[in-house]
Amino acid sequence: MNSLKNTVQLIGRLGKDVNLTKFESGSIKASLTIATEDYYKNNKGEKVKDTQWHNVVAWGRMAQNMDAILAKGSEVMVKGKLCTRSYDDKDGNKRYITEVVAGEFMVFGKKDAAKEKEETIMV
Repeated sequence: MNSLKNTVQLIGRLGKDVNLTKFESGSIKASLTIATEDYYKNNKGEKVKDTQWHNVVAWGRMAQNMDAILAKGSEVMVKGKLCTRSYDDKDGNKRYITEVVAGEFMVFGKKDAAKEKEETIMV
């Protein structure tokens, strides 16, 4: 039951290419945003699309794999845990960031850019 306490699973499309950061310590971090869509009917009975953007981070080998395979528009499933952190901005205000720390991911349908990127790596 412990594995269910903080589990997030998202299926959506990447809003931009993966941002890979390599630190002096040797750590590697991938940052990406995933858009998920939901639909509902408003008071007038009209269908409305609701798009939510989610910040996702991955570390190490998974970060490298995401950078190698994923591209803007890729449809992906990410499973991980929800984490919140804070920092002080340049004006001294405390800011909070909530993000999904990926534990695993899977690519679904591929957009052309992601397919080209993957084919380049396979060669």
